[in-house]
Amino acid sequence: MSDKPLTRKFVPAAQSLQVLEREMEINMSGHSKFANIKHKKERNDAAKGKIFTIIGREIAVAVKEGGADPANNSKLAQVIAKAKANNVPNETIDRGIKKAAGDENSVNYKYITYEGYGPNGIAIIVDALTDNQNRTAANVRSAFTKGYGNIGTPGCVSFMFDKKGQIIVDKEEWDGDADDLMMLALDAGAEDFVEEEECYEIYTDPDAFPAVHEALSNKAIEMVSAEVTMIPQNYVELTEETAVKNLNKILDLLDAEDDVQAVYHNWDF
Repeated sequence: MSDKPLTRKFVPAAQSLQVLEREMEINMSGHSKFANIKHKKERNDAAKGKIFTIIGREIAVAVKEGGADPANNSKLAQVIAKAKANNVPNETIDRGIKKAAGDENSVNYKYITYEGYGPNGIAIIVDALTDNQNRTAANVRSAFTKGYGNIGTPGCVSFMFDKKGQIIVDKEEWDGDADDLMMLALDAGAEDFVEEEECYEIYTDPDAFPAVHEALSNKAIEMVSAEVTMIPQNYVELTEETAVKNLNKILDLLDAEDDVQAVYHNWDF
């Protein structure tokens, strides 16, 4: 893994390809989520079932809050994009939307965010969607404690992250030139394009994410991941074996928790 810091330069789509080629810095930093995402996608059916459950809950809440039409509900559009990137069948997505729209009173989930620290001050954000806040809080706190971390106060680490739409394309799934993919994304409203060793990473403002995802989908571009996520501003390395073991324990316990929707951290793994 390279020690080179991850640096990105945001470029407007109106610039010419020649200017973009001169100004955009190509990074081989190792900070990509690519390997971690591929690992999760290769897990067993139980893990896949959890992904479907997570997305099903998100669809239900999004429909309750903003209606069943993704064209007028940006949150629902974001969840649908995430669902498709995780190979959730269209029939399952449609069924979830119709069910939530027809029985809004059945949705009793609440979004809660926990922030804290892992070993060596690694920043961790946990997004949960729960119908029992006390249960979820206890389970999240237990995960931190067992890995020798601790829960902090709201806002204690979130300032270290930026909320962005992130789309990852496997280089093996893209036959075209990197510049063509970059221009397609930028023209659709993306803010940033980064080339990594094994993939391309596309970053957007959260509100522009559905449009960029749709532009790539219309070109039948396979995406390893597509979601609105929290991107660390800086990354922290762990070199001590015990610290790595404890952090992995926290992350594994959180990953196994049914109420946890997503976990973000700034570990340079």
